[in-house]
Amino acid sequence: MKLTRRLLLGVAAGGYLLSAGAAMAKTELTFWSWRQEDKAFYNDIIKKFQEKEPDISVKFETFAPENYQTILSTALAAGRGPDVIQVRAYGNLETIAAPGYLLALDKQTVPELANFPDAALAAETLRADGKVYAVPFATQTMLVIYNNKIFKDAGVQPPQTWDEMMKLAQTLKSKNITPFANGTSTAWQNETIVAALLSSMLGKQFEEDIVSGKANFTDPRFVNALAKLKDISQYFAPNFTGVDYASSQQLFVAGRAAMFAGGSFEVANFKKQNPTLELGVFASPVEKPSDERLVARYYDGGYAVNAKTDKKDAAIKFVRFLATPEYGTLFTNELKNLSPIKGIKIEDPLTQGIAKLAEGAMSYLMLVRFRYQEPSGSVLLQSNVQKMLAGQQTPEQAAAEINKGIATYYKPFQK
Repeated sequence: MKLTRRLLLGVAAGGYLLSAGAAMAKTELTFWSWRQEDKAFYNDIIKKFQEKEPDISVKFETFAPENYQTILSTALAAGRGPDVIQVRAYGNLETIAAPGYLLALDKQTVPELANFPDAALAAETLRADGKVYAVPFATQTMLVIYNNKIFKDAGVQPPQTWDEMMKLAQTLKSKNITPFANGTSTAWQNETIVAALLSSMLGKQFEEDIVSGKANFTDPRFVNALAKLKDISQYFAPNFTGVDYASSQQLFVAGRAAMFAGGSFEVANFKKQNPTLELGVFASPVEKPSDERLVARYYDGGYAVNAKTDKKDAAIKFVRFLATPEYGTLFTNELKNLSPIKGIKIEDPLTQGIAKLAEGAMSYLMLVRFRYQEPSGSVLLQSNVQKMLAGQQTPEQAAAEINKGIATYYKPFQK
């Protein structure tokens, strides 16, 4: 009798411990990213999320950017991979959304999608079904970053027109100051230079005409813009055709060049490497004072949920948190990288300036419109502009080669 009683008490105690253990168990999510430099930020964000959702833990893992897409695709194809995924946008998103690896999101599942502009959601939308597969995380703006101290010491101001920029560059050069830190040895940098310097020269109407098929890349507007780029390249880094991306960054960070034509994503890195830098930004110059000043804009990836996760509810809660103005404000102010979420509060004056410039934008054209098929518009632009600036092609030849490549799959160019 005593033995039976002890057994019953033991079973009851064991049941209590199991019950308590179940109550204490957390759902652990895995979260993958290529943003190794942002690891401390995301770990802090995860702590804030866990204050709201103590029953969910998140393990953040990063991979080298150049290997990330391959590692991720391989894992997803094998039915594995993380629960929450930082994904890229546009064509790169489609490579993992089209095979069904990602969970489709909507405003019923993630009401916070209402916090985003339509263009940001379009960047994370699969064209085949029109569904959104990720919560956008950043707005990137292609513009000119300048060293304010160098400008002050040289007695110059940011230019408004193209002629003013040419005169500015000549003035700086006459004072033995390298006007632009940019080099062209790293192929993809040629695309950022085009967007940073030529967006106002091209204009929104040019983009509309390209998309509608009314024009192609042999259009005089595009050829003339390339010719302007050829002109200004004489003020790039010395021997610029042999200067790679990292070297051009270091030239600017060290205060040995006045300007850097590139993306808003450079600002935080520049300030981190040299906190004493006084930076300013301006949009690409216009041809005539009456023309619209424009930057080129794109949306830089998002947060997605693995379609095969068995922790769907917890993963959606985390992704919803990453879509809130609270998160967007932290992202913007901590990383100095503009969130596309509506209602964020920007503290840094320079980031406020970037946000203002981003209101007047055309697309970062080749990424947004022509990076879905091969040969991608980006690769064509990068390689042919690189050749043009090296003196191996004329602007007309570069434009013709770009157009020829895209015409192999883009029907409006096949007329």
